Amino acid sequence: MANNLRFQVVEEAFKKRAVEVQAPAERPSEYFGKYVFNKEKMYRYLPKTVYDKMIDVMDNGASLDRSIADAVADGMKKWAMEMGVTHYTHWFQPLTEGTAEKHDAFVEHDGKGGMIEKFSGKLLVQQEPDASSFPNGGIRNTFEARGYSAWDPTSPVFIIDDTLCIPTIFIAYTGEALDYKAPLLRSLHAVGKAAKDVCQYFYNDVTKVQVNLGWEQEYFLVDEGLYSARPDLLMTGRTLMGHESAKNQQMDDHYFGTIPDRVQAFMKDLEIQALELAIPVKTRHNEVAPNQFELAPIYEECNLAVDHNMLLMSLMKKVARNHGFRVLLHEKPFDGINGSGKHNNWSLSADNGVLLHAPGKTPEENLRFVTFIVETLMAVYRHNGLLKASIMSATNAHRLGGNEAPPAIISSFLGTQLTELLDHIEQSDKNELFNLKGKQGMEIDIPQIPDLIVDNTDRNRTSPFAFTGNRFEFRAPGSSVNCASAMIALNASMAEALNSFKERVDKKIQAGENQVSALLEVLKDDIKTCKPIRFDGNGYSDEWVKEAERRGLDIERSCPVVFEHYLDESSVRMFESTKVMNRKELLARNEVKWEMYVKTVQIEARVLGDLAMNHIIPVSTHYQSQLIKNVQGMKDVFSTDKADRLSNRNMKLIEEIAERTEKIEQLVEELTDARRIANRIESIHERAIAYHDTVCPKMEAIRSEIDKLEMIVEDGLWTLPKYRELLFIR
Repeated sequence: MANNLRFQVVEEAFKKRAVEVQAPAERPSEYFGKYVFNKEKMYRYLPKTVYDKMIDVMDNGASLDRSIADAVADGMKKWAMEMGVTHYTHWFQPLTEGTAEKHDAFVEHDGKGGMIEKFSGKLLVQQEPDASSFPNGGIRNTFEARGYSAWDPTSPVFIIDDTLCIPTIFIAYTGEALDYKAPLLRSLHAVGKAAKDVCQYFYNDVTKVQVNLGWEQEYFLVDEGLYSARPDLLMTGRTLMGHESAKNQQMDDHYFGTIPDRVQAFMKDLEIQALELAIPVKTRHNEVAPNQFELAPIYEECNLAVDHNMLLMSLMKKVARNHGFRVLLHEKPFDGINGSGKHNNWSLSADNGVLLHAPGKTPEENLRFVTFIVETLMAVYRHNGLLKASIMSATNAHRLGGNEAPPAIISSFLGTQLTELLDHIEQSDKNELFNLKGKQGMEIDIPQIPDLIVDNTDRNRTSPFAFTGNRFEFRAPGSSVNCASAMIALNASMAEALNSFKERVDKKIQAGENQVSALLEVLKDDIKTCKPIRFDGNGYSDEWVKEAERRGLDIERSCPVVFEHYLDESSVRMFESTKVMNRKELLARNEVKWEMYVKTVQIEARVLGDLAMNHIIPVSTHYQSQLIKNVQGMKDVFSTDKADRLSNRNMKLIEEIAERTEKIEQLVEELTDARRIANRIESIHERAIAYHDTVCPKMEAIRSEIDKLEMIVEDGLWTLPKYRELLFIR
């Protein structure tokens, strides 16, 4: 029965056709932001004085005047109700890596036995979710559950279905941040102020520096029926077993290949709905692995980009189901092929139009460029362990270091030209300005093809933090995570580096040194200090691990141990000095990280044990019984010698199945015992380490035995869809 069901599910998956998607009659530019209360709608629905105050808050970081909240709420409600909205919610980002919302209707008693539609400024600005029901690291207990969500006016409200969604921060009654947005906003303020102060050495007209983020979202699509037939995918987001397909990605034929019709229909539908929510999606393509794809937007201000990514991940899941797919955002849903990341392209820009990480046209501008490059390297060098902790998780640990993604060692690639420039500055005995070569033309000797413009840096796919011309690409974050985690650590580290740089330069200037000399002397010191973080070679090589350790870089791979970097004294000092997070918040977040790690591995171990005992062993022993009957039947038909000779292969299979099923039973028992022992450890930190050191290896051993059984048990008896069925969309 299970056998027939599996083939039926596979057959139905291969019969599916693309869902017809009707695009709006308008051009994308005309329906972009249709469901967002953006500046254009604010201008239409708010009084002029209120609109001006809101623009000052959004563009200039002015404090929100709560006296205008009622007028803003009234304008929002009027627009929303015209769009068919009946409810509102505070939309926030707790420490679950997802989003949270509670919907309330626009209704109140009218005092006459009826109802009226009402939405006040008080309801817009603040609500009270139960803080003890979200991950909080012990900051809130069940008997002291109060927490607050507070409106973030810098991120526009938007409509999903019949609900007005209001982006908010989420904090405890005692003031600690319980989400990603609150510390992200603090980090953006810290790095913005520090960068603006350093900009004063080069420009008099800079009043604001903005952090830009362009994320690249990788994901897998799997047919919904096949997904439902795999309990491990359903419960954990990844396949806990499965022998690799004879053909996967080794032919390099999927990357940038023709997009399958069903997937194209899904992408088209997703893009339309994303653009209506003002998510500026631009790029789509096949990724390296079968069934793997990528979507990327135009760069945005960092806070808004994070909100848009969280919203998009939710939207992807919804749209995929409408097309008979399930989206897999797990970093490593399939063993033996590439996993999925979320590359974070990060840069700083000043309000005078200058990209601070881009080369200039004059020596003075190039001094600014080198300053921000070097101080970024200083931030990454000083806190390389912390930056790794910011992107580490139980799921991303499967992807990092597997010859497909950046290694679990943070380093920075600069390219030949920039490396040579920094070496020249370091070794120069004169404080002289310098010029940089711009992009060069490349002649390719084909008359019909125009000359190519070559960037001043190559690309290094093995580098976790690579300079790519006018920005840094942080390639290590995983596909399922909130971008804010990495951005908080990077922004705060950069703010500390810039503050230190300015303090040292000012000290030299106050001592009588001219500004250029002071800048160059401090830069020389920093170039020398952060040199260990620069690496342009192959990050996948074993030699690099040894070299990185010699340089003093963090090479730890154990996820629970890596998290400890949040509590390094240097990390605590950096977060507190930049006012991004305090020690109590950091302690609480690490408690959450360790707890989430334990629960993730615990669920996987339970699911694996269940599948092993209730799927794999029964199927294998059933096949073994068929083989035994075959052997016995041969003895009834043939002579003893001939029967022994003809049944030799089956006897070997019978013996192998017996040995492997016995081994699996033993390992499942050991896995259960390892969990029980770990669960008795009181410290969540030590419990997480125990899960990593004792539970995970048992799971890998069980998988190895099951994957070998998959290759010998009759295909018609195997109950779970195989990789060759999961990985190729028809």
